[in-house]
Amino acid sequence: MTELVLFHHIQGLTKGVEAFADTLRQAGHTVHTPDSFEGRTFDSIDEGAAYCGEVGFGEIRARGIKAAEELPEQLAYAGFSLGGMPAQQLLQTRPGALGGLFFHTFVEPSEFGTWPEGVPAQIHSMDNDPMFVGEGDIEPAQKFVDSHDEVEMFLYPGDQHLFADSSLPSYDEAATKLVLERSIAFLDRL
Repeated sequence: MTELVLFHHIQGLTKGVEAFADTLRQAGHTVHTPDSFEGRTFDSIDEGAAYCGEVGFGEIRARGIKAAEELPEQLAYAGFSLGGMPAQQLLQTRPGALGGLFFHTFVEPSEFGTWPEGVPAQIHSMDNDPMFVGEGDIEPAQKFVDSHDEVEMFLYPGDQHLFADSSLPSYDEAATKLVLERSIAFLDRL
């Protein structure tokens, strides 16, 4: 099965992120969940953003990059929202990337150089997510998907950002079930 590192979102390594990782583990995959917030979790996106502002968004991403140093090169990378930054940077810059899973996020690949030839990925978001869609991440994601046969994007009906975290009010059980099914099938193919 596949070994992957899953980076948490801006509210921290919540019970919902751990539950998501546990479902992937139950499907036979090895999942590492580094904590870039050093044990802190936040009740809102704004509180998490304030913490990141104090520490520095660059420092948070650097913590994620550092967490992967001790892991094998042959990894898949996954991230929820903010966690998509270190996941995508590692996928694009660290040798041996098997694939990527990006939940509620995608960054224009030129931010980190070039996309590794043939490396597959999935992008998952709600079709009216105020951040992914509203702030314009969907445009570079769609453009990238259109030009790369090995990359897929799945949009789910709704307007929540962190809908795949079962510990948050934004959780959508039906959409998350599909996200997990598709993510597990993706990991099974790697």
